Formats: sequence, structure tokens, C-alpha cells
Amino acid sequence: MDLDGMVGQAPKWLEGSGPTPEIVLSSRVRLARNLAAYPFAQRAKASQLGEIVSEVERAAMANELFEEALVAEIKGLSDIDRRFLLERHLISPEMATQRRDGALIVADGESVSIMINEEDHLRLQSICSGLQLSDAYRAIDGVDDGLEETLQYAFLDKWGYLTACPTNTGTGMRASVLIHLPALVHTKEIDKALRGASQVGLAVRGFYGEGTEVKGNLFQISNQTTLGRSEEDSIEALDRVTRQIIDYEKRQREVLIQSAPHQVEDKIWRAYGILTNARILSSDEVMSISSAVRLGIGLGLINTLPLTVLNELVIFTQPAHLQRYYGAEMEASERDTKRAEFVRESVMGR
Repeated sequence: MDLDGMVGQAPKWLEGSGPTPEIVLSSRVRLARNLAAYPFAQRAKASQLGEIVSEVERAAMANELFEEALVAEIKGLSDIDRRFLLERHLISPEMATQRRDGALIVADGESVSIMINEEDHLRLQSICSGLQLSDAYRAIDGVDDGLEETLQYAFLDKWGYLTACPTNTGTGMRASVLIHLPALVHTKEIDKALRGASQVGLAVRGFYGEGTEVKGNLFQISNQTTLGRSEEDSIEALDRVTRQIIDYEKRQREVLIQSAPHQVEDKIWRAYGILTNARILSSDEVMSISSAVRLGIGLGLINTLPLTVLNELVIFTQPAHLQRYYGAEMEASERDTKRAEFVRESVMGR
């Protein structure tokens, strides 16, 4: 597995399976871990960072899950390749810009990955399609247990797993869902829904996580508490609230289609027409238009376009993916033209 091979191949989590895939794009569980023998990544010497990378890579390669894995040294990647991995949700915005020694290990299918020397020595990640938080947790928990047989983690009985940021200390776990909420946004009920999530200790973020903006009515909702609460309890709480938000979104979709059916259908089919006919499209336009078409699929108005294709457009039309796909660096105006071409071929070619 290498970067070139990833360009035209979609991650498994985009396949549009799992419960309520028309509303929940993905479920993700991330574990933060550090090696007891070394300072945190931001304070470690260059030689220590290199040792951490080597130790983690050796431990990971003992797991058959990583036999065909991509192993990428971050310092050796171009800016476009870093952006490509960020768009793929495999590295964080912070890792995309950092210059210290770090690495990424990605299992075949991209459902499981490990960032090395981001904020913490290890950031283990599992992503599943749809609302499958428990499945995502079981997958990454198994990887974590295997690594812990070889690696000595920084852990104290009183505090749990020690992390660079105190808010992650304890379980070191962040579970999140990427959820599509256009009806709540349109009916102006979104603040009420998200306020309810915040009141029970959940965080709401943008498309790429903390510090990023919401695009295409896609919100990332995650747990915040990692100390004094078990992983299973945190997963159950997030799953429960997510299901409540899904029900709220479905009710508002019914309100929309009953109160203004022609306007809703017109917006959806206009968006579909743009996807199939536009000659110039920006990244933000694709996100916005895809949101309306995704709503149309969820309402049963559009049944000729697989959800998988729409999911892939969200990732494959981002700037670095386009440049990797066409094999050339491009100015924004050229990307917009190529993006429209790519979208037409993807939608009409099915």
C-alpha cells in the first residue's frame, strides 16, 4: 500500500454502510498514548523522536493487520501529500504542518491508522461507516492491547493514561461521529440540538475536528470527558445522544417536506443538476451542493445515485486529492474546472 495506490481507491468508511449512513457518515474512535521512557513529543529531542518512531513501527508491524500497511515519514512528504492525508482524515491539521520527526501507519482499507509524534507519541484511530461506535472502539482497542504487549505506556493507577494535554488524561479516548444535519440547520433548530449535546458533556466541531469550520452541514460530535469515566460509558453516552439527534433531524426533515414540498424538491434537484452540468466548482460549492443531494437521497427523492459516490466526492474533490488524481499541481481556477469535470464523470458515469 502506498500513496499512489490510495489516490483512486476510497477508504472503507466511505462505503455508505452501517446504521443510518444517509445521516451519519462515519464513527471514529481515537486513543492517545505515550511511551513511559520518553518526554512528550513537543519536548523530546530529535534523537528521541526518531527512537519513538522506530519502536512504534516495530511494535505495529508485529500485528498482521499492518502487513500491507502504508508507512509514511511525515518530514519527507510534500505539502500536497500532507494535505492529501489530512483530507483523508488520516492526520490532523497540526501534523500536516509540523516539522519534527513523525510518521503515519495506515492499515489496508484505512479503517485503522496510527499517527506517531503528533501531540502524543501515538494517536491510534479506527473509523467505521455509519453509526458504529462500538465496532470502531473494539477494533482500536484490540490494536492497542497488541501494542501494549511490546510498548510500555505512561500510565498511573490514579490518573490513567498520561497525555500531553491534560484534558485527554484518563482513558485517552476521543470518540466522534460525523453527522449530516441539513434539516436542523434549515429550520433553525441546530443551536438547540447542539446546545443539548454540549450540556451533556459533548463537543461540537467542524469537518476536520477542533478549530475547523462546518462544511456541507456536516458536524463532528465527540466526547470531552476522559477522566473518571470508562471507555464503554463514554461510547454509550455518545451513541445515545447521536441517536436522539438523528431522530430530531428526521422529524425536521418531515417538517420541511410537509410544509414546503416543492421548494425542498426544487433545491434538491437544482443541486443535482449543478453536479451533473457545472463546468466550474469550488470545494465549498461541492460540499454545499452535495449536502442538498444527500438530503434528497435520505428523503427517497433521488434513488439513482449511490450514497458511496456522494461520500467519495466529499473527499476526492478536495484540493490535494484533485492534484494527486490528475498528477499535477494546479492553480485554484484550474482545480475548479477539473473538479467540475471529476464530479460530472463520477455522478454521470454510474
